[in-house]
Amino acid sequence: MKKLQGAHLRKPVTPDLLMTPSDQGDVDLDVDFAADRGNWTGKLDFLLSCIGYCVGLGNVWRFPYRAYTNGGGAFLVPYFLMLAICGIPLFFLELSLGQFSSLGPLAVWKISPLFKGAGAAMLLIVGLVAIYYNMIIAYVLFYLFASLTSNLPWEHCGNWWNTDLCLEHRGSKDGNRALPLNLTYTVSPSEEYWSRYVLHIQGSQGIGSPGEIRWNLCLCLLLAWVIVFLCILKGVKSSGKVVYFTATFPYLILLMLLVRGVTLPGAWKGIQFYLTPQFHHLLSSKVWIEAALQIFYSLGVGFGGLLTFASYNTFHQNIYRDTFIVTLGNAITSILAGFAIFSVLGYMSQELGVPVDQVAKAGPGLAFVVYPQAMTMLPLSPFWSFLFFFMLLTLGLDSQFAFLETIVTAVTDEFPYYLRPKKVVFSGLICVAMYLLGLVLTTEGGMYWLVLLDDYSASFGLMVVVITTCLAVTRVYGIQRFCRDIHMMLGFKPGLYFRACWLFLSPATLLALLVYSVVKYQPSEYGSYRFPPWAELLGILMGLLSCLLIPAGMLVAVLREEGSLWERLQQASRPAMDWGPSLEENRTGMYVATLAGSQSPKPLMVHMRKYGGITSFENTAIEVDREIAEEEESMM
Repeated sequence: MKKLQGAHLRKPVTPDLLMTPSDQGDVDLDVDFAADRGNWTGKLDFLLSCIGYCVGLGNVWRFPYRAYTNGGGAFLVPYFLMLAICGIPLFFLELSLGQFSSLGPLAVWKISPLFKGAGAAMLLIVGLVAIYYNMIIAYVLFYLFASLTSNLPWEHCGNWWNTDLCLEHRGSKDGNRALPLNLTYTVSPSEEYWSRYVLHIQGSQGIGSPGEIRWNLCLCLLLAWVIVFLCILKGVKSSGKVVYFTATFPYLILLMLLVRGVTLPGAWKGIQFYLTPQFHHLLSSKVWIEAALQIFYSLGVGFGGLLTFASYNTFHQNIYRDTFIVTLGNAITSILAGFAIFSVLGYMSQELGVPVDQVAKAGPGLAFVVYPQAMTMLPLSPFWSFLFFFMLLTLGLDSQFAFLETIVTAVTDEFPYYLRPKKVVFSGLICVAMYLLGLVLTTEGGMYWLVLLDDYSASFGLMVVVITTCLAVTRVYGIQRFCRDIHMMLGFKPGLYFRACWLFLSPATLLALLVYSVVKYQPSEYGSYRFPPWAELLGILMGLLSCLLIPAGMLVAVLREEGSLWERLQQASRPAMDWGPSLEENRTGMYVATLAGSQSPKPLMVHMRKYGGITSFENTAIEVDREIAEEEESMM
């Protein structure tokens, strides 16, 4: 008996219940997929990747506009409150899930297989967003190349794409005072350059007849995908080095634009307009909803990027510290970007002799119409234009890296034996497929499709996914068990603040956002164009599809179990047998595969199920030891 026990200690037996499909039947059962999976080459790689992912185009063209339309400086009150209630807790939750399990958005649902559909919904959302987001990067590349000239092509009228309505909005000077212009029935050269030359939108009759492909945009989109592929070629080992430039260089350019902007005449007018507190706005629910939406989308929670990045961390990486660095850094960046943008808009306002609100816009209109027009009013305008679009390029690429890495990681984690050795080829195929799907966006009516994707791909569906994730982790898996996992990983348990937010405040806030988005639903539009009913229906179905993947995943999980419906639900909602840290040296307590020093190969998670889901692994260990002793006595 002792000889048998000694032989077992020398060569532990892995029970079949813990084997993955890739392990079974493979001659090399010692392959460590966690090591083969890859990891960051340094802690700073992860931190900069998260900063680059969160600090994106929305910080430049969405936050400043939302701030000044919702109370100026007073908007910062609900903004930081929503950051504390919703942003920071959800950010930390997603990082914790990824780092603890070292798994992507699909495989991480070993925590509760019943909700694996939420992971599939994440992939659908991030795939749709990646398609149109890279088109925006293609527009940025187009303007970047157009800035490499002595005179910006959108500076003057008189080009073949201009109409009779084109007027160079430069404001004539009388002494030191600008004479006001009547801009009501005129169009700026930058606006016509954007709509009539870059988009050539006059060649399309609407979303149903997109027209011909714009080959210059098609080539820019191809270049954008080539850049993304080359940067994610070796996974986080390559993208983790690229972000040292793409995540830091935008701050240098932003600082240059900020210094140049605040030194312009009239800059203070724009800054005052941007930050003047209007506290009566705080009585409106719309302001609080806008603040929560800005936090929600700016931090990128629910897209799977944070979970993916954290899955490549070492097990004891201090993500608690990193959470506060990234979330607060993202908020401060948004505020600084507002100063840079509105100082230039204030200068524009003075030059044109019109109020600031007549030149301020949000979204692509700011990046491709208003700001390019402002650049034409500055000395060395091509230089400043190049810097601005280069900043947008680096901001956009970081987020796109995360989107692609999320998709690749999620699928390869599901099929590690087949796809991990061919990860480069698989990444290339994903990029090619998304490029082909995005070709419709390069047509003359491509902007209509881009607006439709932007409005519906990550709207209410994303909120449903995040609410489901939050409730599944805290209610089904259990808040105490989740906090214990974090304690095992970081050395301390989350405090009352995080537990209260995860259990009540964050889900309630997201539910309020979801209800608000449904009640205040407005059909999509682009300028004066109104989308037809079939396009609206297509957009709604796009958003609903991600939601329907969650119950579909539940149905599949239940059908895979045995017993009555209630027993199936219980089994599917419990953690999988191999849930826990991926590396054996990190599997302690209830996650150890076998009891040290015993001959029993049965994992504790199996006994957890057998004894009705006992939460104390010590009690389970006692029962296992008793069974081992009985087996030894029977053998003697």
